[in-house]
Amino acid sequence: EPVEEVMAYLRGQAITKEAAEKSPQTFVERRNWKHPRPLYRHHFGQPSLEDTVEGVRQLAESRLLDVISLGPDQDAQEFFFHPEKQDPRRKGAGGVPIRSAEDLRRLYKASRTGNYPLMRAYAGTQDLVRMAELYLETINLAWGAIPLYWFNQMDGRGPMSLEESLAAHQEAMAWHARHQIPVECNEPHHWGMRDASDTIYVTTSYLGAYNAKAAGVRHYISQYMFDCPAGLSDKMDLAKMLAARDMVEELQDDGFQLFHQTRSGLLGYPPEENAARAQLAASIYLQMAFRPDVIHVVAYCEADHAATPQEIVASLRMAHHVVETALQGLPEMTLDPQIQERRAELVSEAKMLLDAIAGLAPAEVRDPLTHVPTLAQAVSRGLLDAPQLKNSRYALGGSVTGIVDGSCREVDPESGNPLDERSRLTRLGL
Repeated sequence: EPVEEVMAYLRGQAITKEAAEKSPQTFVERRNWKHPRPLYRHHFGQPSLEDTVEGVRQLAESRLLDVISLGPDQDAQEFFFHPEKQDPRRKGAGGVPIRSAEDLRRLYKASRTGNYPLMRAYAGTQDLVRMAELYLETINLAWGAIPLYWFNQMDGRGPMSLEESLAAHQEAMAWHARHQIPVECNEPHHWGMRDASDTIYVTTSYLGAYNAKAAGVRHYISQYMFDCPAGLSDKMDLAKMLAARDMVEELQDDGFQLFHQTRSGLLGYPPEENAARAQLAASIYLQMAFRPDVIHVVAYCEADHAATPQEIVASLRMAHHVVETALQGLPEMTLDPQIQERRAELVSEAKMLLDAIAGLAPAEVRDPLTHVPTLAQAVSRGLLDAPQLKNSRYALGGSVTGIVDGSCREVDPESGNPLDERSRLTRLGL
């Protein structure tokens, strides 16, 4: 049984269907209800709508999951409101083939059992506000996950140009703010998955939060994907995430409340099942040094195939056990001197990079870090860059990085020696 249900039983509180139906149904309320335990989130979407509906029911009845993140297929993300552009041959590619509001209502209805989990879904790659309105109406959208730079022509995931998508993402954040829906800017890990330096990861963590705050968002979910890119040491991974948190927390005030969400990076999962199970447990134990509000669990099998409900439940049981172990008393890993040194270095370099980005804006621009042309120019001029953007027509594509002493750093392409941020910016003519 979930620990919170055992504790309720010991307090003499009966676990009834009526009590479950009263489980908090907004993110902030549910987080406060569960604290100090984190909320558990998992992605789910099978190629068949019927299988996904049944899977949602099973996940809710497990009572182990607080947030079901629906993963629509690519045509649903890109062409939900343009069915004439959908390709029947791609049905179910990358997720569940949602084709109507009724499909979403069926999925939400299937979750009205067990512990009545919250539900959310991918934001889409165009028509973002229309999609958010649909989600709010049909699945009681728990929060919106909106990138800043991604899901457009730059990464091939959407039809918009870089500047068009930057403006659309800012507009979507503002819509969520007006409707008092929390926002997660799923931004920095997309740089990490393309082998960007730790400095760029930390910088884009801040940029995402900054733009959300500027859009009026009051409750912000800051995401930290560990094990990304592959090859980071636990020490340097934790240092990077702590630096990102330090930067984002500078924005917190009475009108901008932060919540921290950690997750395991898929790139860190071995394909062998037993090793992957071990990686899941080890990664979550490290994440608990962060005291997260939400743990985005990634099933142990995801490096091989999309998880079934049974595999998700097994992964959640592992995660619950690790968290309960950590809550009994976790060593204070954050105080390690090497972690503290790297943490401070990354904060310093991120601030240097942010100043350089702001310096690209014309003098009359009041807020360079939300100015769409300036944000786009940061990519085209290479201030924000990654090795795997080499062939992008939007990015400079000149970045070369490597794992140096457990951290991901920019390196000289000829010597392989690491470059600090000042040296990198100088080479860019700044």
